[in-house]
Amino acid sequence: MQSVTSLRNPAVLAARALQTKRGRDESGLFLCEGEHMVAEAANNAPGQISTIFVEEGCEARYAALLSVVPEVARFAVPAHILASISQVKTPQGIAAAVRIPEPATLKSLGAHVVLLENVQDPGNVGTILRTADAAGFSGCVLTPGCADPFSPKALRATMGSIFRVPCVQAASAPEAAEELKREGYAVIAAALDGEDFYRRAPLPAKVCIMIGNEGAGLTPEAIECATHRFALPMRGGAESLNAAVAAAVFMYEICQRG
Repeated sequence: MQSVTSLRNPAVLAARALQTKRGRDESGLFLCEGEHMVAEAANNAPGQISTIFVEEGCEARYAALLSVVPEVARFAVPAHILASISQVKTPQGIAAAVRIPEPATLKSLGAHVVLLENVQDPGNVGTILRTADAAGFSGCVLTPGCADPFSPKALRATMGSIFRVPCVQAASAPEAAEELKREGYAVIAAALDGEDFYRRAPLPAKVCIMIGNEGAGLTPEAIECATHRFALPMRGGAESLNAAVAAAVFMYEICQRG
């Protein structure tokens, strides 16, 4: 493992650039921080790991993890250098630069898909991906107005599910919805003025749930493309649910009984 002590080291500068979307887009890499995320990368995409950074003195602590990582560039760095790479207040002593997966296609997604239109909070995007993974959804479609799923905050919220839920970047929600309908999907719009979700008739085997912007919801154009429009009943005083919470209810319920 090579020792690096300068903030100006090219590998350190390259890793720091991954904090920005421009840096990720230009390099084709994203940064996994902490033991859990690096282990997820090692277990799910070992060939995509490009560089490993370990805090000096932590080599023995992460020896087992490092033993399953392919032979890639490895650097032992002081705590202040790891902190400069990281975007968390207390770095966990290990980080890895990982190649962004090749984009999936709509036709390659499985039977249960969640489509996010202009979901701007990276925490919501990451949480929805994590929930999709847990519930059994097989893919996620994101429009250009969505937060980058490979941003540090979104990645932390996925807790590693980013490696198991294929993501598709679509030009727009209506365009993706129309293509999914041609592939035989029922396209559900989550809308406050929709029918009671719990009184629905049985749905087809292939389902897409559309979740809209945190404040504005789905655009009228996206809703117009839906085959179904459903709302979650609000029996208390709240007017709506957080986007990630609503998505979770829809996904689990659909996987449970269609």
